[in-house]
Amino acid sequence: MKMVKDKEILVAADSSGFPLKEAVVEHLKRKDWKITDIGVRSADEENPEMFHRIGLKVGSKIAEKEFERALIFCGTGMGIHIAASKCPGVFSGVVESVPAALRAITGNNVNVLAMGAFYVAPEMGKEIADAYLSHNLGDGYEWWPNFYEFHKLACDELDQFDYEKFKANGYEVERLGDYPIELMDKPDEA
Repeated sequence: MKMVKDKEILVAADSSGFPLKEAVVEHLKRKDWKITDIGVRSADEENPEMFHRIGLKVGSKIAEKEFERALIFCGTGMGIHIAASKCPGVFSGVVESVPAALRAITGNNVNVLAMGAFYVAPEMGKEIADAYLSHNLGDGYEWWPNFYEFHKLACDELDQFDYEKFKANGYEVERLGDYPIELMDKPDEA
């Protein structure tokens, strides 16, 4: 599997997301990231692949464990994200800010991060990518009791989710355990 710790990332965009993808990719290359780009590869590409088809291709590479994480781009980020999410094991999220990107990875373990070029400026896209790629589940919340365990449990239950079992169980999730958590403000000394 191509891993973030080895500075390897999968990227893809439709024609609307192409300009933002290009800005982020150039930024990451300057930081020595190895980029695998599965499209769209040019602003004037003839018959460019549609957003949902690209999203499904990205999702399959995550599902097949070829890549640990991916960055994807379309006009809103939403369509490509929905498509990628159809693949098993994909935890996709759409973000438009650095705090949202941080929480997507640190609290939700997102392995496919989507951005919309209609809403995210290139400089913001670079900062979002940096935040996402430099963190992991639980990072920065070590002071919050059970933060990691609580969110890891949610990720594990979602990863093992089977709709037919859920339906047969009266629409109740098969629980793998429980961790109490309460909302907290970060202490001044943390």
